[in-house]
Amino acid sequence: MSVVAYTNARLIDPASGLDCIGALVTEDGKITELGPEVCKDGAPEGAEIIDCGGRILCPGLIDMRVFVGEPGAEHKETLASASQAAAAGGVTCIIVQPNTEPVIDDVALVEYIKRQARDKASVRIHPMAAITRGLEGQQMAELGLMAEADAVAFTDADRVIADAQVMRRVLSYASAFNLLICHYPEEPSLAGRGVMNSGEIAMRLGLPGIPTQAETIMVERDLRLVEMTGGRYHAACLSTAQAIEAMARGKARGLPVSAAAAVHNFAMNEVAVGEYRSFAKTAPPLRSEADRQAVVDGLADGTIDVICSCHDPQDVESKRLPFELAATGIIGLETMLPLALELYHNGALSLLDLLAKMTSRPAELLGLRGGKLAPGAPADLLIFDPNTPWRIDEDGFHSKSKNTPYHGRPVQGRVWRTIVAGKMVYSDT
Repeated sequence: MSVVAYTNARLIDPASGLDCIGALVTEDGKITELGPEVCKDGAPEGAEIIDCGGRILCPGLIDMRVFVGEPGAEHKETLASASQAAAAGGVTCIIVQPNTEPVIDDVALVEYIKRQARDKASVRIHPMAAITRGLEGQQMAELGLMAEADAVAFTDADRVIADAQVMRRVLSYASAFNLLICHYPEEPSLAGRGVMNSGEIAMRLGLPGIPTQAETIMVERDLRLVEMTGGRYHAACLSTAQAIEAMARGKARGLPVSAAAAVHNFAMNEVAVGEYRSFAKTAPPLRSEADRQAVVDGLADGTIDVICSCHDPQDVESKRLPFELAATGIIGLETMLPLALELYHNGALSLLDLLAKMTSRPAELLGLRGGKLAPGAPADLLIFDPNTPWRIDEDGFHSKSKNTPYHGRPVQGRVWRTIVAGKMVYSDT
């Protein structure tokens, strides 16, 4: 029996609204008690005592959108290296995307990821499985069987299901089994060969642009299909004011819909592309300052439910190319918390609301047991100081890839301890 008492902590639990100074006790990987009166008369006999020094203790973060190279591109990232990066970032659960080689589009691959994660990873890893076979957007995969094998949701990753009839069938099937369909909203014929946000900067650089309407049109289409079918729908990444407005209208109509925003779409705008900086080539692309502010407002008013890292590791050879040829994506597991905390420090969101978007809300959407501080819940915990200043340094990353546009950026908020199932998996000492 392993008992640990975390004392002198600021306990924050977005699921219940708890925010108090107190203690939390874990036993054999689960939370047993917590609150302001816990350990007032001393810790349980034989317990290991960890003094949190007034730091925040909250549920470990859950990242709903993580791309990992394994299987097929282990030189970019493995399940083991991704889990180390997650632990360093305070993320206790990552949801991996199915665009691997081979694609996670059948039961055997779902079980393979679960098995590999169990053997290699220090944090919890759950697979999202493909909506369509081979991510080709044509033939629906065996969603029901993969759900029984514990795929937590379904997505075609960064691919779009352009055929409305296919998407209608998917949502109809999903509604019958209460499955969550996560879709990357971008009308492919309108996005074309665009590599950054369409606008003045793209024109000046001579780069093909992706118009904001590509996102809006696809969100509007998907909302109409949800209206037809009743399927649970999650917009994987919203980045434009018009698409966020459309999502707000869908929610106002009572549709079973939710949305996420990638950190880069509120932490930066298209100016970061600078003079063809391929490390700022992202999906969705970095947008205008007005769209960036709309993402912040959407997070603040609840239109956007979830913050995700969109962690997408790319090797140096893939990134150090002319902008049009460079791979899309940035890593984000280790920078999600400090960059998200900028919203708190700037007064855009309260700490409770901000943490809810990375803990309790993704847990609710995915049906996970974590994401909360409560007796009987998994002891998946994050202890951090929201005010510690530091500079992001790519050389210190645990990820195999270093493709970040944030190198040298000053931030506030640092992870002190990360705990998974009662076991410490990261310590900043």
